[in-house]
Amino acid sequence: MLAGCPKAKEGATREAPLFRSVLAESGIRYQWEIPGKRPLNILQTIGNGCAFLDYDGDSNLDILLVGPKPALFKGDGKGKFVDVSETTGIGALSGHFLGCAVGDYDGDGFSDLYLTGWREGRLLHNNGGKGFTDVTVAQGLSPETWGTSAAFVPRRRSAQLDLVVCNYAIFGPEPGIKQLCEAKDKSGKMILTSCGPRSYTPVPAALYRFSPTGKAQRIVLKASTGRGLGVAALFPEDETAPYIAFANDEISGDLLQEGSSGFTNLATTAGTAYDRDGNVHGGMGTDWGDVENDGRLDLLVATFQNEAKSLYHNEGSKVFSDMAYPAGIGSTTTPPVAFGIRFLDFDNDGWLDVVVANGHVQDNIAEIDTSTTFRQASQLIQNKGLGANRYARFDDISKRCPDLQKPIVGRGLATGDFDNDGQIDVLIVDAEGEPLLLTTRVVVRATGWG
Repeated sequence: MLAGCPKAKEGATREAPLFRSVLAESGIRYQWEIPGKRPLNILQTIGNGCAFLDYDGDSNLDILLVGPKPALFKGDGKGKFVDVSETTGIGALSGHFLGCAVGDYDGDGFSDLYLTGWREGRLLHNNGGKGFTDVTVAQGLSPETWGTSAAFVPRRRSAQLDLVVCNYAIFGPEPGIKQLCEAKDKSGKMILTSCGPRSYTPVPAALYRFSPTGKAQRIVLKASTGRGLGVAALFPEDETAPYIAFANDEISGDLLQEGSSGFTNLATTAGTAYDRDGNVHGGMGTDWGDVENDGRLDLLVATFQNEAKSLYHNEGSKVFSDMAYPAGIGSTTTPPVAFGIRFLDFDNDGWLDVVVANGHVQDNIAEIDTSTTFRQASQLIQNKGLGANRYARFDDISKRCPDLQKPIVGRGLATGDFDNDGQIDVLIVDAEGEPLLLTTRVVVRATGWG
């Protein structure tokens, strides 16, 4: 033992890692703002996405932030970033961009990008790690009605990637489409606020199928329900095609799989279309992960205020059960409006934990409902392993992470080890502020020093 180092007596405890904000020293400068007069409508408050990616193949994670002017920041693997938006071509883009997907659609070994948006949609080809070229028109893609989330998904019986794009709803300045709706404020007076999702006609998702030359064929996924806000794909080893899960807003969720005759929606028979009580919910973010280490991936769905987030436990044989309440996730996540949601093993104990980005969709909600606010705290929910019922059990430990609990208008969420310290870090979009860039740190505390 080195001289001068105290020895921890028996009973010393090791605390779980905490998150610390490192945006100020990271070199990232970016701000989201919601333009327009208040109150805001549902399109204005839907927010934006973000991503960790390695665009240049140097094995260090870079950061993409999506907004009217997207930005790309190159990481050095030690926690520092440089804005390379202009030199990579990202800075030349402008539009009503909302979300993003990262994937190598042409198989050249470099990650390409797709940006979703309202009456938008851009495919950006990676030029060997040196920058990006907008190939949307050249490859046959067209603007989507209201693209939200997207994902590059393995094709049935092939290593080739397809692009799946969630569409939300019919919305715009056309006559007969509401921009705002009335609600009672705390005094009983009628005021204007954003309309709920059920005011708008859903639009089904789209799939782009790339040929060997990169040309894309657009396929309407008629089996999807629409008003999609989240998409996540799972390719089980014993299947010939992936499951594509869609989290849909106040309408039944989708679980699509492609067969020889096209796509089939398995959600109702599989048990992922509705919540534990058989009701639709405001599905937003979604993710797959094996919470019990039983070899079967479970499905997590973020939902609206006063709706329990759903944890669909994979029972096998294409059957799922919503176990959010028995697992301890249901009650702790019910009050906020959750958008981004991800599995991560933040404490490296072998059990998948959950991080949630929260934020309301009505900017004047505090005038209507005194129990909530537009800006809300994010959450960290720790997986404590198997409980007595043999299901995973979770505890909300958000209070141990003050930087994570900063009230924001939480939207997009990404996870990854950007500083190469072996621990997973978190990136969150604040629709009315700067990004949250949070690194995991291990705090070791010992009792009874001698």
